[in-house]
Amino acid sequence: MTDETDISYILNELGEDRSNYFNAVAPPIIQTSNFRVNTVDELKKLFADEYSGYLYSRGLNPTVDILRKKLAALDEAEDCLVFNSGAAAIFAAVLANVNKGDHIISVKNPYSWVKRMFDLIFSRFGIETTYIEGTDIEQFENVLKANSRFIYLESPNSWNFAIQDINKVVAFAKRNGLITLMDNSYCTPLYQKPVPMGIDMCMQTATKYIGGHSDTLGGILTGSHQMIKKIFDCEYMAVGSGIQPFNAWLLIRGLRTLEIRIRRITESTKEVLQYLKKHPLVESILFPLDESFPQFELAGKQMKNACGLISFFVRAEKKKEIVHFCENLKHIMMAVSWGGHESLILPRCASLEETEFDAGNKEHRMLRLYIGLESAQYLIDDLEQAFRSSF
Repeated sequence: MTDETDISYILNELGEDRSNYFNAVAPPIIQTSNFRVNTVDELKKLFADEYSGYLYSRGLNPTVDILRKKLAALDEAEDCLVFNSGAAAIFAAVLANVNKGDHIISVKNPYSWVKRMFDLIFSRFGIETTYIEGTDIEQFENVLKANSRFIYLESPNSWNFAIQDINKVVAFAKRNGLITLMDNSYCTPLYQKPVPMGIDMCMQTATKYIGGHSDTLGGILTGSHQMIKKIFDCEYMAVGSGIQPFNAWLLIRGLRTLEIRIRRITESTKEVLQYLKKHPLVESILFPLDESFPQFELAGKQMKNACGLISFFVRAEKKKEIVHFCENLKHIMMAVSWGGHESLILPRCASLEETEFDAGNKEHRMLRLYIGLESAQYLIDDLEQAFRSSF
């Protein structure tokens, strides 16, 4: 089958045995806390291995299982767990693979809750984390220690889109016996597949492109069956951070239109990118597949495509100019996250006081724009009127 046929089958049919639920086109929400068993031997088997069947919805649930099968197939992974948030997925993946006194290598400035996990929680148990840019394999080699056990990657990350050379990092990790986890939320499995490249575990925030409607949270973790079952048997079950059936059903609904939404967002992103590159108030832009991007060649090698997020630097002298620009947008909303139907803006200087703003610091003049499902011209017109009224 072609990639397009594979995706169509996965999104619309895989895991859905409609004869099991009255031939309904849409799978039902199995909103139950527990499941009846018919024999004591069946109960004994489930007590011994809850991953073997349905006992209690904190573990396995039929609606969630449909989603798990689709997401594992999209990632070309053997197995999948779905959590109630991306942060929960990352926490379980790391916790399952480190012990007291271990050392973690992480990309610099990871997702804020990941950094808090490393700095505030794991540090209490003598687990040390070293942060590196991660753009050169020598940076990994230079911080390797005898007790290094784990590598955390974000490729690309969600602000400056820094990427890691996945093939080189995988080879380094395997030589030294390290487990790898990568956040693939930016690309989704449509534009990048880390597991076939050798990454041990791939995480996505399902809240974003997978859901697509800004109405549910979720976190995806894929990898080998052995690794996923290891996490299920302890961290997943003990913490109780699995997704609920209704939220899983919403994510199945989101998957139906994933491919067409990504295609629309990709085309709109190209148009808005060209507008920003030519605007006199925009000093420069960051986008992985733009030729000006520092890692353009590596991005093109690893990623099938890119879309949605663009970071750009405005020619502002004062913070209030950026504030006015964001607040004067009529249709692009100011909010965190991305991946939904709505376009969003996020200024990097939001946490700064006016007196702390330094126009000479490029990062203070940085904004992140997410391109949603609106027409490109609709968004360009909104950006243009906000530029005219703010600077």
